[in-house]
Amino acid sequence: MTEIRAIIADDEEQLVIYLESMLSRIWPELVVCGRAGNGREALELMELESPDIAFLDIKMPGLTGMEVASQCSRQTRVVFITAFNQYAVDAFENEAMDYLLKPVTDERLSKTVDRLKKQMEGDTPPAELKGVIEEVIRAVGRPAASSHLKWIKALHRDCIRLIYVDDVLFFKSSAKYTTVLTVDGESLIKKPIKELTDELDPETFWRIHRGTIINAGCIDKVSHSLTGRLAVKLKGSSEILTVSRSYAHLFKQM
Repeated sequence: MTEIRAIIADDEEQLVIYLESMLSRIWPELVVCGRAGNGREALELMELESPDIAFLDIKMPGLTGMEVASQCSRQTRVVFITAFNQYAVDAFENEAMDYLLKPVTDERLSKTVDRLKKQMEGDTPPAELKGVIEEVIRAVGRPAASSHLKWIKALHRDCIRLIYVDDVLFFKSSAKYTTVLTVDGESLIKKPIKELTDELDPETFWRIHRGTIINAGCIDKVSHSLTGRLAVKLKGSSEILTVSRSYAHLFKQM
């Protein structure tokens, strides 16, 4: 039997791991050949791997799942992942695409897998996605463009550097400047922490101290310091960041 390959794209890393685990139980023959954390990565994976199936979160940074799907190869079947009921419309209930509502259940995923298998066993080519996506957009509206800060101009050594905010590990105020840390090193901006707090997506960037904002998606571990306060270590950084007591509630569910 021909190998069936899929990619999973979602900015929630735990959801990607969870969905891949569910697929390995429900459809063990399926090969997950790539994982993406944003729309740009998903599009690159689509071009590199040419998967048979793409599980795409609708609301991703960079590009939405709909924007990625509109550029898919005609041979790729799309399954949208969404936390928003307004996207679960009749337009999805056709042979062109399917959707999974978060939190994804075994029952709903099994239904999707059965549908995909029937399509592939019957050698039915995927329908033209572009027209279906436009139908969905007409029904529920185009996903709203985020008003949150996307790019930052920062001073890096002797030049100005353009930084994509999702690549930032943390922001930390120091004297007249704010330090911006990425895996490529430190840069400086004059924008204060208070202003950044108002401009960044609060679901992704958490203020943990009067002078510190972290990228929650980069959290490696959370522990208690010797003084009893919470301390955060981020992936890609050796620095330990202290959490003020007024922001400790952010970590209650972790």
